[in-house]
Amino acid sequence: MAKRPTSTTRTANRSPMARDAITLERATAYCPNEAVAASIARRFALEPVDYAAVREIHEEAIGRMANAFGATLGERATAMHFQRLVGALVTSAFNAGRFYSEKVSEARTLTAKLANDARDEDREGVWGFDSKAQRARHFAAQMGLQAYAQLAAAEGAVDAYGAIIGETWKPYVAPADNAQSLDQQAAAAELEAFGG
Repeated sequence: MAKRPTSTTRTANRSPMARDAITLERATAYCPNEAVAASIARRFALEPVDYAAVREIHEEAIGRMANAFGATLGERATAMHFQRLVGALVTSAFNAGRFYSEKVSEARTLTAKLANDARDEDREGVWGFDSKAQRARHFAAQMGLQAYAQLAAAEGAVDAYGAIIGETWKPYVAPADNAQSLDQQAAAAELEAFGG
């Protein structure tokens, strides 16, 4: 007698859900904005990011790359090449912004522990040396400015893509795995009605 598929077997045969695409908007949500970046640079005495310059240089660099290809690449190949290149810069900004957000959370947690007078293990270190919380805040500040600079690069790349291709950049999303035919999918759905 043939073994009936279990619910786990049926689930394993379905295509996995596609992960969320990394967009410039998602990167922007994680990275500090202009006001926050300026505040970080001022309060931590760090070199401010020249956002406009970073953005412009990346936009120009990608434009020069496109010009270097001349007529070698066809329209479709050019779009695919620069879609991937811009995608890498946007993903880099997204990951930098997410890392910065995590470091800010860690710095807040460590600072809050120091404010609790009942916790001896979280006391400040030896006088003259930075505490763990101070180091965490400073590291988060550095990561914030890095994320802000990487966001500038990503925005410049996205603008360059629009100028080169004539379309707004969108992240590549792999097509869903359609291993089963429509008839097979309909048959499977009907069989699921019987339970089991």
